[in-house]
Amino acid sequence: MDYSFRRVNDNDQEVVISIYNYFVENSFAAYPEKKVAYDFFEKLKEMAKGYPFYVIETEDKEVIGFGLLQRYHSMDVFKRVAKVMYFILPLHTRKGLGKKLLNILVEEAKEMGIDTLLANISSMNEISLSFHDKNGFKQCGRFRRIGKKFRKDFDEIWVQRSI
Repeated sequence: MDYSFRRVNDNDQEVVISIYNYFVENSFAAYPEKKVAYDFFEKLKEMAKGYPFYVIETEDKEVIGFGLLQRYHSMDVFKRVAKVMYFILPLHTRKGLGKKLLNILVEEAKEMGIDTLLANISSMNEISLSFHDKNGFKQCGRFRRIGKKFRKDFDEIWVQRSI
């Protein structure tokens, strides 16, 4: 199957939120305990304002994932740092799509003068921790037992990659 990457648009609201809500309900990848409303899409767009925000489509134009960069901190002294976020439905993982999406985000980040990417990941999300490790991220911080979801405590792990 062929996949393509394109910038998000307003027509993607429903599918992006559906993908996000899949991870809300079934994993530790998205932190909310309950599904988010469709207007959360506006929050995602605001978080990514001025930064790249992409969706992944199948050859049949079905959106199966999304990813974005967002500002790390509001102070300009941190403008060379961005946070990365991405979600790809499980049926489409382990096909190199996450790596391709990350590479697109990295190239655009470099063009923006960004030289450091950060991600915060639940300690219960072993797939994401492994993905980031394989893609050059190194653990740079760990907040112990600060989250609780599905009646389980978890740590928040921060990882960093210089680009």
